[in-house]
Amino acid sequence: MSQQCVIFDMDGVICHTNPDHAKAFQAFFDKYQIPHSEKEFEEHMYGKHNGYIMTHFFKRPITGEELTKLEDEKEAMFREIYKDKVETIPHYLEFLNELKSRGFKTAVGTSAPRANLDLIANALKLGKKMDSMMSSEDVTFHKPNPEVYLKSAERVGVLPSDCVVFEDSFSGVTAGLNAGMKVVGVLSSHTKEQLPPCDFYINDYSEINVDKIIELLNTNS
Repeated sequence: MSQQCVIFDMDGVICHTNPDHAKAFQAFFDKYQIPHSEKEFEEHMYGKHNGYIMTHFFKRPITGEELTKLEDEKEAMFREIYKDKVETIPHYLEFLNELKSRGFKTAVGTSAPRANLDLIANALKLGKKMDSMMSSEDVTFHKPNPEVYLKSAERVGVLPSDCVVFEDSFSGVTAGLNAGMKVVGVLSSHTKEQLPPCDFYINDYSEINVDKIIELLNTNS
């Protein structure tokens, strides 16, 4: 059997951080007197990178140094809110340990900044269990561009066709599919109907195991 890899997005996939990102964005937008609604968050925040989010809500292009400054401010607010309550979506660590015991490569590919990835990876002690961890700083193009997933596969030495991606957002699922990978939809923030068609869906990691991953990889789409 060729080497196989499972690549996880982070927000909404390893940890259910979206409610806390929403709290941070609410406080951030309130500070700048920017209108926002839960419906807008669903459509224009979850799974999107900060450049897109800021530009949408501020109603003007936010780029360059201004984006860096605003992004750093908002993400610091998120880390302050979340830092003492890092926990996984149920049964994630058991599933990760099963993957490692069965010889799978494992990776994280997130659109979040490195500081957020470090916070969660350190709290959950993921460093020793991941063969690659990539954040927004590691790519030129954000999801739905497949760069983060293709780079992750390359970094761990696995063909894209031998990878399974776990994603929870429209742009993330699209990125995985664009990379030529099998995709498991994690229904933490969206329904099946709100996502592109995935190869399998879970609500949490009690609903998947390594045998299912092997089955997905052996199925020609």
